[in-house]
Amino acid sequence: MKFARIILIVSCLCILLNGQLSGQVLAGSKIHGSFETLGQIYTADSTIGAVQPQEVFLSNSYFNLSYSLGKFTVGVRFEAYLNTLEGYPNPEKANDGVGFPYRFISYDAGFIEITAGSFYEQFGSGLVLRAYEEKDLGYDNAFDGVRVKARLFNSGIILKGVIAEQRYYFEKGPGIVRGIDAEFDFNSLLKKEWKTRIILGGSFVSKFQEKNETRYKLPDNVAAFAGRLTLNRSGFNINGEYAYKINDPSINNDFIYKDGQAIQINTSYSRKGFSVLVLAKWADNMSFRSDRNATANDLQINFLSPVTTSHTYSLPSFYPYATQENGEFGYSAELSYRFRKGSSLGGKYGTHVSLSYSRVMSNKRIAIDTLEIGESGTLGYISPFFQSGDELYYEDFNTKITKKFSKKFKGVLAYFHLKYNNDILLGAEGQGLITSNIVVADLSYKIKPKYTIRTELQHAWVDKDEGNWVCGLLEFTFQNWFVAAMDQYNYGNPEKKVHYYQSSVGYRHKATRAQLSYGRQREGILCLGGVCRTVPASNGLMLILTHSF
Repeated sequence: MKFARIILIVSCLCILLNGQLSGQVLAGSKIHGSFETLGQIYTADSTIGAVQPQEVFLSNSYFNLSYSLGKFTVGVRFEAYLNTLEGYPNPEKANDGVGFPYRFISYDAGFIEITAGSFYEQFGSGLVLRAYEEKDLGYDNAFDGVRVKARLFNSGIILKGVIAEQRYYFEKGPGIVRGIDAEFDFNSLLKKEWKTRIILGGSFVSKFQEKNETRYKLPDNVAAFAGRLTLNRSGFNINGEYAYKINDPSINNDFIYKDGQAIQINTSYSRKGFSVLVLAKWADNMSFRSDRNATANDLQINFLSPVTTSHTYSLPSFYPYATQENGEFGYSAELSYRFRKGSSLGGKYGTHVSLSYSRVMSNKRIAIDTLEIGESGTLGYISPFFQSGDELYYEDFNTKITKKFSKKFKGVLAYFHLKYNNDILLGAEGQGLITSNIVVADLSYKIKPKYTIRTELQHAWVDKDEGNWVCGLLEFTFQNWFVAAMDQYNYGNPEKKVHYYQSSVGYRHKATRAQLSYGRQREGILCLGGVCRTVPASNGLMLILTHSF
């Protein structure tokens, strides 16, 4: 906390000096910042099972400030959870309160960059190390320590080294993370104008945590390795990464001693009006945290990116996919094509069509001798490399047609076919595989410049769970203002048919945005990038205010 105060004082002094000495000593200095606050007044609603917390008004607020002068940059983030909004991670009230959990000072001389304090970092695609922040999830696994980055030979070689603890709300986790990463861009390194670009990289990461378990013989140090290759030529790109993690018994894998592996391959090709993307991923026993007893999204060192699509429309997003770090095999393909203007299918303004398919299965597991698969204190099981099991976790086929009918009128028509393994992904036994078919019509009409009316009509046929849904949204934007009203009606629910209504009004001006909303929130799961949090049912008034400078 002393370090945070020093950074804050330095930043404030720099701001004051910059105002007094502008154009003199501190010419060329820069100040950046942002502010965001989310607050909600909760009311009880027995119809949807929403309860009113002891404190009626809850809020999450963030204020970022950074100041750079020459080769130096200092920054600090103030956070206030008074108290934490319902549904955001808050084990044992660890997130309630105020403080400066993120603060840093960095020096960048071009060929070398040094950061002390808080920072985010990613090695390759993140299979062995990725620290990042996602406010909508309440996710922040920032490192707190030292990072050194070197750019050599015209940035043909980039070396990184980190040693740090990890953020655990306003505290630090018990483990220490150490890692090095090297990346070689052969085109820059050899100063060759090849048509093919070749990038090769490798990572090593280890964590240290003292034993705190008496039943098992646990390792103090756990290491993980990764190698990656990127090839790019004339619109064609392929990127692959393989990771291996030495045995890491933890609460997340029921304390088995099996090593972990993961491989991820991304391939794409694009040219004017056409693109195709193919992804494949296989992972086994890749939970990697700086605390072997951490659960949910806490203290994760690595990141397993999803092969599934994140949907923005409300009804398709009811069943999002959560990455299964203990094992999954998935693949996806996406095709996008724009019919030319003036063609029979393109019409006067052109037509864009996309098709997407993704499927995620369990990975294959074979029992060792007569032991139960995954039995604690054993090697757990055998998992043949890059082989899938028999259980379907998730399947998604969707298609979208985007069409501009006139200068003022445009629309999107979409269809989604989803299969969702509720028992595995939500941990709620009894539903099994839920199938839903969803259609969406998204239409907008520009009345005149800065005056637009938009409507969404959605319908979901769901074979189990809560049954069929219909959703309607109407939004009107004028000048810097917007107003919207939405209703999600669960008319197919055999037990209770419920309207989840919501209305909003908002104002935008340059870098400032304010929004006030009132209505019901359905209980469910919110996922971004395969990382999820539970969203409880709620009713009330919500305020969102953001500003950046």
